[in-house]
Amino acid sequence: MSNDTASSTSTSGSQNTRSQSSNSLLNIAGTAPSRPNNGTASTASATSSAALPSNTLPCNNHPEFCNRKYSNITEVCAHNSAFDIKNNAASNQALGISDQLNDGIRMLQGETHFVNNTIYNCHTTCSLLNGGTWQTMLETLVTWLESNPYDVVTVLIVNSDFVEVGNYTAPIENSGIRKYLYEPEYIPQHRDQWPTLGHMILSGTRVVMFMDYNANQTTVPYILDEFTHMFETPFSPTDQSFPCTEQRPPHLDPKTAKDQYMYLANHNLNTAVDLGALTGGSSSESLLIPTYSQLNITNGAENQIGQLEAMRQNCTREWDRPPNFLLVDYYNDGTPSPGSVFEVAARANGVTYNRRCCGYGAQSAAPALRSSYAALAVAMVFVTLVAW
Repeated sequence: MSNDTASSTSTSGSQNTRSQSSNSLLNIAGTAPSRPNNGTASTASATSSAALPSNTLPCNNHPEFCNRKYSNITEVCAHNSAFDIKNNAASNQALGISDQLNDGIRMLQGETHFVNNTIYNCHTTCSLLNGGTWQTMLETLVTWLESNPYDVVTVLIVNSDFVEVGNYTAPIENSGIRKYLYEPEYIPQHRDQWPTLGHMILSGTRVVMFMDYNANQTTVPYILDEFTHMFETPFSPTDQSFPCTEQRPPHLDPKTAKDQYMYLANHNLNTAVDLGALTGGSSSESLLIPTYSQLNITNGAENQIGQLEAMRQNCTREWDRPPNFLLVDYYNDGTPSPGSVFEVAARANGVTYNRRCCGYGAQSAAPALRSSYAALAVAMVFVTLVAW
């Protein structure tokens, strides 16, 4: 089963409506009537017998994604995206944020700490690994978004110090990313209620930001509460079988999880090391770091124990749909070749992966991606929904 054939029966539950929805829907035309991943056919399919213009512009590297719901696509997530410090055992990535995005990473995730009234990307402590300020990371993302106008990126904040969400608003405003942040119509927004990538791109709200703990969408509506929108499989796994069971949020009703939630599959194999040995201190605590010797296997595209493809298939069987996000360490490693993590995601989405990986810089699928929205406007159609 892939994302374009998965089905679900979402129910409404208890929600607050943030804004009044329009009767007109912005859509990018040219692909087949959408069968969004994890969902039923999109209401954005054409209602007229007139032929729609052909769309060849890729949304998140694939034209097929333009009319697919955000919640209907499997993307690769770089675990602790900012932790690419050379010769530091606590790092989780080899390549920086820009390379990650150029290669196809579409979720940036990372542990943050609040130190001296500033948000930093730090692993456990800033003395162990300091990946710089969170604002700097956002500025890098903004620069990339400006050069890639047809991409939707997700940011997952790990609020390690459980500080109030308001502490994150200043770097958001100062970095310039605020104008890109998507605000959902519903709180929470169930899986089948998300817009298509095309709608988000044409609306200019191309960044979805989640926070694991202490989000408050009433006061800060553009930082979404992760665990009312998606669940996670066991995090920091040390078990090479990578179970697909729901771990966070705890006590989530399985039917609710299946019907209403997106989900993130944690697929980063860890080894416990002595924290004191790493820092030169006297700490008796342990730290989980990537199991480097197994990275090619862990990120592999074969249906064999321990490999990402095996977890994708197992989770798809268990939840009747593929994961929305595949969280990995050192995404550039893999088997049979670099880029295997993107091959796994492509299979989940029912598309073909044919890009070059990794760290080769920007890879434009069409020259129009460097120009204005004019080319996209040609392939745009307003579909009027009739209330029955």
